[in-house]
Amino acid sequence: MAGVGYLFGAISPVIKAALGYNQRQMAALGFAKNLGDCVGFLAGALSATLPAWGLLLIGAAHSFLGYGWLWLVVSRQAPALPLWMMCVLLFVGTNYSTYFNTASLVTCIQNFPKSRGPTVGILKAFSGLSSAILTQIYAVMHTPDRAALIFMIAVGPALVAIGLMFVIRPVGGQNQERPSDNNNFIFIYSICLLLASYLVGVMLLQDFVQLSDSIVVLLTAILFILLVSPLAIPATSTLLPNTEHPIEEALLYETSMPVASTSQDKEDQPDVILSEVEEDKTKGNLLPSSQSRKWIVELQAKLGQAAVRVKPHQGENFTLMQELANGDFWLIWLSLLLGAGSGLSVMDNLGQMSQAVGFKDAHIFVSLTSIWNFLGRVGGGYLSEIIVREHTYPRHIALAIAQTLMAAGLFLFAMSWPGTMYIGTLLVGLGYGAHWAIVPAAVSELFGVKHFGAMYNFLTIANPTGSLVFSGLIVSNLYDYEAEKQAHQHGMSALLSPLSLHKMRLLSDGPLKCEGSSCFFLSSLTMSTSCVLESHVVLHAWIKHPDIDSPLRN
Repeated sequence: MAGVGYLFGAISPVIKAALGYNQRQMAALGFAKNLGDCVGFLAGALSATLPAWGLLLIGAAHSFLGYGWLWLVVSRQAPALPLWMMCVLLFVGTNYSTYFNTASLVTCIQNFPKSRGPTVGILKAFSGLSSAILTQIYAVMHTPDRAALIFMIAVGPALVAIGLMFVIRPVGGQNQERPSDNNNFIFIYSICLLLASYLVGVMLLQDFVQLSDSIVVLLTAILFILLVSPLAIPATSTLLPNTEHPIEEALLYETSMPVASTSQDKEDQPDVILSEVEEDKTKGNLLPSSQSRKWIVELQAKLGQAAVRVKPHQGENFTLMQELANGDFWLIWLSLLLGAGSGLSVMDNLGQMSQAVGFKDAHIFVSLTSIWNFLGRVGGGYLSEIIVREHTYPRHIALAIAQTLMAAGLFLFAMSWPGTMYIGTLLVGLGYGAHWAIVPAAVSELFGVKHFGAMYNFLTIANPTGSLVFSGLIVSNLYDYEAEKQAHQHGMSALLSPLSLHKMRLLSDGPLKCEGSSCFFLSSLTMSTSCVLESHVVLHAWIKHPDIDSPLRN
């Protein structure tokens, strides 16, 4: 439920028609939504004192208030509000996601410090899948009322919070890992791929074939079965006897130290990628003597393999102010602004983009983008982990690859060739999703996990900032300019009246409507160019530039 803000592309035509807004006003609403989705300073600060259930409860109240009031306005059960008040409603409503994301990310990074890439990738992937899941549930409702989707957004997070608020928590032994963790992650990855493939098939089937109500209900029931299938892992570990031993970092560190060595020897030795070794080496924790020697020998062998394969140092536990004074942080922030900001601008304008090139319903592209976003987050976390662990390269190379994918997708949007809406949503969704799996893991490695909640929520401000630059200043203004230009051309050529323009569907409930590939040509090309430039900057800064002392550079 943490990613229903991505449904704005599906509900924006409903809001635009009900309130009579133009594209500039819709861009203001989109920016307020993005700001609420990313500004989580309060959630980050409270994460240090409140348990996860407290954050979930506060977030649920935000969603119910903001989107519940929006639903009343759109369904005409409450009077329309001024634009600035509508922006406040969207900000408050979408701000719930910062509490949900913070509660899950902080908890699971503490529980799985050795598997940050897969953990963040899976969590952010499922949050990105929210819009596709809710769209499928909406299809089961069989209601022509588009405002019902807003009602689902209002009450859904509250129901989830009530069901989960006392369950999600950090468990004991946060600095431990078990041999079965890798197999469990592979199982969840398999479920992710199966779930995404299933949703793609269902969405395309519903788009091209008219299905009966009973079949739609059956398809949705199968979806819920796939969603709850990962619960087999904790159920199995609880019911079956536990015969495996946790791997303690203290042993890994102590056994890696030689009996005597010079300072030069220590500099020449390969470093081991152990996420919390800096904290553990001052504790002096040792395994009990009752542990079997065979276990110690196996761990020593694994340590030798890790030392050979992986070299990057882990970052210290930076405070937020120390992070803000670090050049690496601002380079990551700029990458997120240009890359994620471009992707978010596309998602917020998918309704108008699809209508401009002749599609009547934007729900299929919103749902497909959600699925590709989901796969991008899963794949980004997995790919970045391989790059770091197997090849000892910086995790940010995966970020440059994601930005290249987005650049290609945005270029296809600009060209508007046949079928490019489907391919463009694929590439942009994959690239955008990969950002949110790679960046949090990289930040936790560079700057530590002690203040990760505050740092993550500050980093996410790049998302609405990029949306303000691209959607608020570039996309919306170019769209309205082209719409006014088209209306003027039609009016001058045939001396048409406003009534005739309405019949030609160039006006919709007052605001001008743009049609054709020219509506988003220049804006898509601009965003594509920014992604190409940023991928070049990332590669140059972390691989070739000698002045940047990044702890993750090989």
